[in-house]
Amino acid sequence: MRRPEQHQVMGWDIGGAHVKACLMRDGRVADVAQWTCPLWQGMEHLERVLYLARARWPQLHTATHAVTMTGEMTDLFEHREDGVRRIAALLADVLAPATIDGLRFYGGEGLWCRSADAGAHWRDIASANWLATASHTAQSVDEGVLIDIGSTTTDLIAFRAGRVLGSSRSDAQRLATGELVYHGVLRTPLCALGPRIAWKGLRLNVMNEVFATTADVYRLTGELDPAHDLQPSADNAAKDLVATRRRLARMIGLDARDAPDDDWLAFARAWRERQVDELASQLQRVIDAHGVLKGAAVSAGCGDFLVDDIVRRTGAKLTCRRYGSEVARIAADALPSVETAARWAQVCAPSVAVAALFDREQR
Repeated sequence: MRRPEQHQVMGWDIGGAHVKACLMRDGRVADVAQWTCPLWQGMEHLERVLYLARARWPQLHTATHAVTMTGEMTDLFEHREDGVRRIAALLADVLAPATIDGLRFYGGEGLWCRSADAGAHWRDIASANWLATASHTAQSVDEGVLIDIGSTTTDLIAFRAGRVLGSSRSDAQRLATGELVYHGVLRTPLCALGPRIAWKGLRLNVMNEVFATTADVYRLTGELDPAHDLQPSADNAAKDLVATRRRLARMIGLDARDAPDDDWLAFARAWRERQVDELASQLQRVIDAHGVLKGAAVSAGCGDFLVDDIVRRTGAKLTCRRYGSEVARIAADALPSVETAARWAQVCAPSVAVAALFDREQR
């Protein structure tokens, strides 16, 4: 049976700090957006974002919705099952109350659950967004590793011949294999990157306080896109370079005035090296475990600017490719432009992937 023209699928990635959404029309990405959503502070933040999405896309009520999530992990919920149930119930209430059959939750490997069944399948649904992105990538690229570096975490997922390699599915399993690394380019406290850091020829112990985050590092190096710098700073102060240097200085018991600006830039680069080293070591584990000796390193996430250096550090002969421009299919009339939609598809890859997978299921 032929599908109606202008068939629309909304893809959703409900995170604990951001919500990402993709409008897909006839199998191509028409628009992508991201909103901050401090879900740990209350469900009202998710509800607010859903209403903002309805204002951006009035056609939501006529679309079908495919949802993946990681927000069930936040400490708002008693446990992950509670999180999946409550998130599913809110989305059903706000997004599709009149057409509830048009809302599905991704459980991996062809499992699409109605909201009423989400609780029964919570183990499949919980934190499956990485699987959506990797599965979609594997449909387009023969062999390689997905490297999705976000605000908080990094996913390192090997794939070959159309399927995701390995049997790890839960966060706990992926933490054991190196496929999930709690390193991101915005929210990671710097003290998590290591106990010591280089400073002007010395190795200093790091202060184990959340004085600064990785956003401060990449803001100072100039690599962090301001459009992705949406989370509050560690001290809830300004995000200009003066305040950024002040936060970095506190990590080693100094003030920004204790050294010239060039020294603080070198200090930020030292932190960058620590993160690249750690992510490269975890990538090497995944490459070795699955024998990925050729193919592509497919980058995604707001931290994709680190991928070339991470791959180079391993010595792997992988060709770097971008999810947003080489895997996601962008509509010729995408808003506000093809190039901008591709950049946001890069950052919001799981929402694009879950929409694409669901759209393919419906064909």
